Amino acid sequence: MLDSIFSLKGRVALVTGGSKGLGLAMARGFAQAGADIFISSRHADELKTAAAEIQVGTESRVAWGVCDMTDRAEVAQLATTVVSEMGRVDVLVNNAGSNTPQVIDEITDEAWDRIVELNLNSCMALTRALVPQMKQRQWGRVIHISSIMGLASKSGRNAYSATKSALIGLARASALDLGRFGITVNCIAPGPFLTDLPASVLTPAEQKAFADKTAVGRWGDPKELAGPALLLASDAGSYITGTCLVVDGGTLCGTF
Repeated sequence: MLDSIFSLKGRVALVTGGSKGLGLAMARGFAQAGADIFISSRHADELKTAAAEIQVGTESRVAWGVCDMTDRAEVAQLATTVVSEMGRVDVLVNNAGSNTPQVIDEITDEAWDRIVELNLNSCMALTRALVPQMKQRQWGRVIHISSIMGLASKSGRNAYSATKSALIGLARASALDLGRFGITVNCIAPGPFLTDLPASVLTPAEQKAFADKTAVGRWGDPKELAGPALLLASDAGSYITGTCLVVDGGTLCGTF
């Protein structure tokens, strides 16, 4: 029984930012649960390598496509391409995102607009494009990857925190729009997972400080996000919608 409700056999999942880090880990987990997978990112070489890794040990079909999520036309084309190649999209994971740390009185319009387009607007646009075919089948899962930086923050994370908070609001509203069609919409708010993004913007001292703030005393392994994502992507999470699942090793517990 438990195996069957977590199964994604016969489903198709699209994971943006799926060539590395959390996106790759979630895509790999979905493939192991039986889903066919389409991953996207900006880099063909990384996508080829990731697709081969996802495929190992599974019978899933794995395809990929290059897409710049800051380009609205490319986002629309991605939706068309995936449905054409895979036949459908049952599970959408809006994972692509980035961060440009700048304090509020120094942030540039260019940096702000790029992060808002990538982290927030692209999620709306891709969801909008793919929801109609989910409605037709009366089943769908939309998962926005937010962050604990959407629930708390740190100096210089203005654009990042604003967009990650907005995704939580977007999920709540969309859950109300789509619930009667058998479509759930949720967020996952990861905490300290040592992927390329935090490794690129945090000093070693800051990385240690983040680890020390968790209840478990360490950064998360990206593979540890696959289980929570599978819960929300499968029938196991059919009565969970409009919520934000925090996966942070207990970081937010330590306010005092």
